[in-house]
Amino acid sequence: MTAHPRLVVVGDPAGRRVAFFQDALRSAGLPGARVVSWPEVLRGAARFAEGETVRLDSPGEDPEADRLLREVDDPARVEGTGRWYARFVAATAELARSVAEAGAVLVDDPAELADLFDKRLSHGLLRAAGVPVPESPTSGPSAPVVRGWADVRALTAEPGLRRVFVKLAHGSSASGVLAVETNGAGRVHATTSVERGPGGRLFNSLRVRRYTSEREVGAIVDALAPDGLHVERWLPKAAQGGRAADLRVVVIDARATHAVLRTSRSPMTNLHLGGTRGDLLAARAAIGAAGARWTDALDVCERAAAVFPGTRCVGVDLLPSTGWRRFAVGEVNAFGDLLPGLTGLPGSGAEGLDTYAAQVAAQFPHTHRLTSTSTSTSTTGTSTA
Repeated sequence: MTAHPRLVVVGDPAGRRVAFFQDALRSAGLPGARVVSWPEVLRGAARFAEGETVRLDSPGEDPEADRLLREVDDPARVEGTGRWYARFVAATAELARSVAEAGAVLVDDPAELADLFDKRLSHGLLRAAGVPVPESPTSGPSAPVVRGWADVRALTAEPGLRRVFVKLAHGSSASGVLAVETNGAGRVHATTSVERGPGGRLFNSLRVRRYTSEREVGAIVDALAPDGLHVERWLPKAAQGGRAADLRVVVIDARATHAVLRTSRSPMTNLHLGGTRGDLLAARAAIGAAGARWTDALDVCERAAAVFPGTRCVGVDLLPSTGWRRFAVGEVNAFGDLLPGLTGLPGSGAEGLDTYAAQVAAQFPHTHRLTSTSTSTSTTGTSTA
């Protein structure tokens, strides 16, 4: 008889991610995992035992973890991602040491999180590996630091950079993202979910809004800059039904297994910001009609995932160009698997399995497989699509 693995998941004990993973384990005939909370890790109280296999999941839905990482008085606040990054990377490094000393094993390489959670570093690594990405003057370890709006304004004067995305280097779920348009004659428009509050404080909103005053746009960028900014060219996206479209593609063990088309009337397609799931079959048909191949799109995602070989599952944001002929990678997300109810692509080896069940099947191929483990359709939270 095959011995059952002794599994541990580090995450939010009350969160959906942990619940979906536990459901996947039960459906595969495996015992549930022991759960360690991120606050335990951050306070140095987490303990592991010899023979355990440890999976890291997102701390994003745990308010206490967010407070310990960012030190903000309201989880809706935008600021504090620089502090979040420094503490998260330090905590995962210490966790890796504790796991190794206990004789346990980590599923993923936590050292890669330092690159995955810095858009400047990950963008530079993708570009160096030949993965198509939007042009960016801020990517790579030797890129200039953006100190505020004056630097952004100077960058937008460069050819091809009149329309850019300004992103928090360590942000997720479109937090702090501004889609900025300039015309070279002093006019500035920015589309963002950032809402300005009393005293210049910034909050994430579920409503995308548009700022047309350079003074307001500049004030937001200046407030975000201390946390680190990444600037990249705003690529014109393909459209479906008059809505901008892109894809979240999940890659598990180097193979693209799940894909969802996201469409929106705003530049941000995140589902919690009003984006909707589009028609993937129609998108695949449009790609074929344009003379490209669906397998080419998946290949770009698999090449992007290969840049982070120590991370078994990533969510790749794939940007199809106008006309559906070419593709670029917007981001690679370490915890990009929260896509409830989405089952695997035909031919992927994950048919009938959601993203969590597919990961369990990949890690423990001897287990039996059921057709589905999750039926929820909510997609809000850190690193969701």
